[in-house]
Amino acid sequence: MEILRTPEDRFSDLSDYPFEPHYLQCNEVRIHYLDEGTSDSETVLLIHGEPSWSYLYRKMIPIIAEAGYRVVVPDLVGFGKSDKPVNQEDYTYQKHVDWMTALIQELDLKHITLFCQDWGGLIGLRIAAEHEKRFKRIVAANTFLPTGEYKTPEAFIRWQKFSQNTPVFKVGKIIASGCVEEMSAEVQDAYDAPFPSEEYKAGARRFPMLVPTSPSDPSSEPNRKAWVVLKQWQKPFLTAFSDSDPITAGGDGYFQKLIPGTKGQSHTTIKGAGHFLQEEKGSELALLMVDFINNNSD
Repeated sequence: MEILRTPEDRFSDLSDYPFEPHYLQCNEVRIHYLDEGTSDSETVLLIHGEPSWSYLYRKMIPIIAEAGYRVVVPDLVGFGKSDKPVNQEDYTYQKHVDWMTALIQELDLKHITLFCQDWGGLIGLRIAAEHEKRFKRIVAANTFLPTGEYKTPEAFIRWQKFSQNTPVFKVGKIIASGCVEEMSAEVQDAYDAPFPSEEYKAGARRFPMLVPTSPSDPSSEPNRKAWVVLKQWQKPFLTAFSDSDPITAGGDGYFQKLIPGTKGQSHTTIKGAGHFLQEEKGSELALLMVDFINNNSD
């Protein structure tokens, strides 16, 4: 496996990302993660999606940590400060699940409150279903867990084609286009920082092709098995979708209908935010997380 590692100086000018890096070697790849707050307290695990990195959670981390919780924020393989295999074929849905599972097991994370958005849900919800005892609560935001049973929207098919055919995959601009508020050039540059050139972007280009779009997809069956668990999930489960994300609109109702743990929770629609609601409403989400934990403590 040919692997690239983003030079550290690409991150040296990020004025609003003051967090200490941590690394875990998982077979061929090195995974980067943040580990903030009190190490002996309950853990809040924040998992990003496509095509962002842990920078997306910079507004949430201090608030949750100051509330007395340990906050662990990994960069998925292919993103952020984590290693980046060069070939798209080196990325599979199962490998992403395995890589993040290895991190959780190696750090021995327990009593986890998971916050997942976009691919953070496709990965995080799978892991929660497969390792239920490690998880205590879940917050799902602008995400889903597809099994390929439903017709693929035309907009997503266009996104798949774009990811494979565009000569330059402009990560910062893609994230900016998924926000309601205008994003500064400085913030766009920060989202571009992990990717010095196109050869670093194989993971970002590959993600759209890994979403199960048919029942026979290799990842559909593991997701169906995860849904068997989630349909019996009694632990607290909160949805916090935004009001301006056409990609996942309506997904919160689907979770609320199928997952028992959603009953009686204060589900929220985040106003004035697009797909990347952590970027636009990070402080609001962090306070929501703290309230959710406090209201669902033993």
